Amino acid sequence: MKRFTCLVIVLFGGIFSMCAQSFSVQGNVTDENNLPLLGVNVLVKNETRGTTTDFDGNYSIDNISSGDVLQFTYVGFISKEITITNQKSLDVTLQSDSEALAEVVVIGYGTQKRKDITGAVSVVSAKTIDELNPIKLEQALQGTAAGVNVTPSSGAPGAEININIRGVASNSENGPLVLIDGYQGSLETLNPNDVESISILKDAQAAIYGIAGANGVVLITTKGGKKDTAPTIQYDTYIGMQQTSRKIPVLNATEYAVLINESYANNGQALPFPDVSGLGTGTDFQDEVFDTSPIINHNLTLSGGSEKVTYSVGGSHLYQEGIIGAAKSDFRRSTARFNVGIDISDQFKFTGNSIYTSIDRRSINENGLGSVLFNALNYAPTFAIDQQDTNGIFGNEIINPLSQIENTFNDYNLNKFNGSFSLDYKPLEELVFTSRIGYTLANSKSKTFNPIIDFYGPSKVFNNVRSSVNQNRINDNSYTYDLFGTYDKTFNDMHHVTLTGGMTVIREWGDGLYATGYDVPNNSYEFADISLTTGTNDGLNNSAYKYDIRKLSFFGRLQYDFEGKYLVSGMLRRDASTRFSEENRVGYFPSATAGWILSEEDFLKNSNTVSFLKFRASYGILGNDEAGGAEFYRSLLNGEATYVLDGNLVNGTALGRLANPGAGWEEAEKTNFGVDLRMFKSKLDITADIFREDRNDLLVQGIPVSGIFGGGAPGAGAPTINAGTTRNEGVEFSFKYSDIIGDDFSYSVSYNTTFLKNEVTEVNGTEFIAGGNFGVGQPQPARFQEGFPIGYFYGYKTDGIFQTQADVDNAPSQVALGAAAAPGDLRYVDINGDGVINTDDRTEIGDPIPTATMGLNINLNYKNFDFTAYTYASLGNDMIRNYARNQPNVNRHALYLDRWTGVGTSNDVPRLTTGATSNIAFSEFYVEDASYARIQNVQLGYSLPGEMLSNVGINRLRIYASVNNLYTFTKYKGFDPAASTGEAIGGGIDYGFYPVPRIFIAGLNLNF
Repeated sequence: MKRFTCLVIVLFGGIFSMCAQSFSVQGNVTDENNLPLLGVNVLVKNETRGTTTDFDGNYSIDNISSGDVLQFTYVGFISKEITITNQKSLDVTLQSDSEALAEVVVIGYGTQKRKDITGAVSVVSAKTIDELNPIKLEQALQGTAAGVNVTPSSGAPGAEININIRGVASNSENGPLVLIDGYQGSLETLNPNDVESISILKDAQAAIYGIAGANGVVLITTKGGKKDTAPTIQYDTYIGMQQTSRKIPVLNATEYAVLINESYANNGQALPFPDVSGLGTGTDFQDEVFDTSPIINHNLTLSGGSEKVTYSVGGSHLYQEGIIGAAKSDFRRSTARFNVGIDISDQFKFTGNSIYTSIDRRSINENGLGSVLFNALNYAPTFAIDQQDTNGIFGNEIINPLSQIENTFNDYNLNKFNGSFSLDYKPLEELVFTSRIGYTLANSKSKTFNPIIDFYGPSKVFNNVRSSVNQNRINDNSYTYDLFGTYDKTFNDMHHVTLTGGMTVIREWGDGLYATGYDVPNNSYEFADISLTTGTNDGLNNSAYKYDIRKLSFFGRLQYDFEGKYLVSGMLRRDASTRFSEENRVGYFPSATAGWILSEEDFLKNSNTVSFLKFRASYGILGNDEAGGAEFYRSLLNGEATYVLDGNLVNGTALGRLANPGAGWEEAEKTNFGVDLRMFKSKLDITADIFREDRNDLLVQGIPVSGIFGGGAPGAGAPTINAGTTRNEGVEFSFKYSDIIGDDFSYSVSYNTTFLKNEVTEVNGTEFIAGGNFGVGQPQPARFQEGFPIGYFYGYKTDGIFQTQADVDNAPSQVALGAAAAPGDLRYVDINGDGVINTDDRTEIGDPIPTATMGLNINLNYKNFDFTAYTYASLGNDMIRNYARNQPNVNRHALYLDRWTGVGTSNDVPRLTTGATSNIAFSEFYVEDASYARIQNVQLGYSLPGEMLSNVGINRLRIYASVNNLYTFTKYKGFDPAASTGEAIGGGIDYGFYPVPRIFIAGLNLNF
């Protein structure tokens, strides 16, 4: 009877627990790094029964029956549901939800929920930084944030990296403002492992920083401890080997000799290589200068927290040896960091952090004419590796690159302390006052030793008849003091108001001392110190500088939303800067933003497709006071003057750069319209923006003034004036799709792209400003000119190759370019149609600014395996090939194997000759499409199962292998299509950039 009754109850939906046996389920909940999670909600689905995990991530729940579904939920992680069969022990791993982790975003003087942001803000998380494993933090921004373009100045260890946000807007400083935990700092000295998140303000949202925000703002949050967390030690290390990512194809010894003979014969000269049969391939000087070099990195962090105190302490050491010059081109970076937060009481909270960085960098001549690579490309392959140009056949500047490395001695050292301390006072639940001081103390010194050298060859510019040592010491200091309050309150559950107001005081000061001494004892680097030199006082040179810049700012911001759907904000900042005269010292920078969350409206609120939809717009005025020099409104006595008085030559001092009391800040007018869309339960995240920036009153240097003002004196120069306007406009688009398939597999795919158009809309006081260099004695190839992109290339258009003498006779004369044309020479286009090719026929022939940039990134996780791939592409940017020398006997690029040798043989590459020719004029022949796509990083990792580690007290052990800079797809013939000098005018000229190395890495992540 009991069996029958129980069966009826089951069949008709009765209480199953009357017949089934109940039991307890217990286990542990961890994140994907095998770290315990405190406070995870564990609930029985469709019931109110549940529990939470304890300090160690453990839980236990009673009265569970087979068929029950347990729900595991935790803020910042993807929820998980598991159906219980008969298991009484259940360990669960929750995957972090990148969207939720970014829910609160740092926006400047505060934070804001991501859904409420009405400006264009990109966020790069610590997870992304870890996956990319960058050597320098700037590298983590390339391809991961729409609108951000990152270009290395060199691939040498420790070399500077340039960042532009939404294009190049100024002909002076274009780098963004960087704030680290609220104080002004720099990315280049940070240890990437110390960073928790990066927020990038790209539009009027940055107006809260006024005079410093025109180029965008990068907000860095460093890692700190978490409350109620046991002490955790994290150790990360990797070791790798580096090699060049590219070699430039040049001629081998036999090819070189054949082409040199041909060039001599074409000029009626005797052949320098009567017999080429035994030359073989000769010496490949690129192979000789490139090394396979090590890189090693260690990071150690201790973090944790109690109910009142959080802490994080870390240290790191990086060593990277150069792929050229080995230890003579290396980079060492050591850092120490601490971060502490203390809840002093319910009303007072203290936060402190400090970072110490020590850098030691040695370098070779790595870029430009006369660099090691420049010499390696031009030195003849018929020479032995130790053979000098004793006959001077390569001109006065090309020397043996291996000897150049051997005789290079320099060292740079930096010691830097920076950090901040803040105190929060909360008199009311909705009101917080913050007092914060940030500081930077940096001291650097460098030394360069130039030994006596007389063996490079006759008349070589690198020969030294007298040894010397150059030394300098530089001190750079700053402090930032912020005092502001934030009032945050919701009225009647409908009106949410956040009001922020305060002030900022900034002081930047420092000095530098440069000195040179001659006659170093024993001609040895060991004795290379000015105090030991034996030269007379006449053999000592010195110079110095000093600066002191102060800024005072007041700001206010009002943010309001109605029912969480309609969002508006307004900001105003008043800045005063001592860079300018008292009459022009103060500026006002207003901005406004608005947003509409459509997904909160009734017609979309219950949509199964649209999870979130927001339209937003912003408009604001921002400033830029960076254009070189501490002050623009007064001159210094740092120029040179020589006069003849009473028949005697007298040396004196004159004014340096001329003053301009009327100079003011650059003004950036920014407009942005955007949309944020999430679909399919937030699996798909889409962001799109349309933007425009008009940069007015550019701070321009170099516009000539009348000589009566003294601007032509040695050491003097034209004043800095407001004399130009530019426009950047474009479109940004990004998406990310994430999903979990079953219990074992998850993946995400993200893509971002930016289309950009740049134009100079006005130049005052002159027709154009020229920049960059090409060859010797030729006009500067880049220009800043109205109607064209900043730094566009200005030269001659070509129309193929003259095939016959009749072609030459029927074409405009090219004599004005240096020589009459002959068959095999480049044919230039007569732009103005006057029948003569001369400087009036130069025109736009290239643009160094990319039309589009994009990133494609993939993340896969299967059980304990993880895989990531990051790629980046730049399209439409041109580059000038300027690393070859126009000398009769130098080596040449392999493209000359396809040169013109007779009618119909080539219409692209001109003939070779030692005679005078117009082929050396700057033209389209030297401009190349430098578009490229690069696989930046590929990484495969494996985390050992937790049950294997728990017995030895290890929470997580992960091993991985990765390759940085795996491959670059490009048609560009140089070493690196991504490289740039960083200059707005002339940045796209390749003098022989040191290539970014390809790095093979094996690493370990250990947590216990």
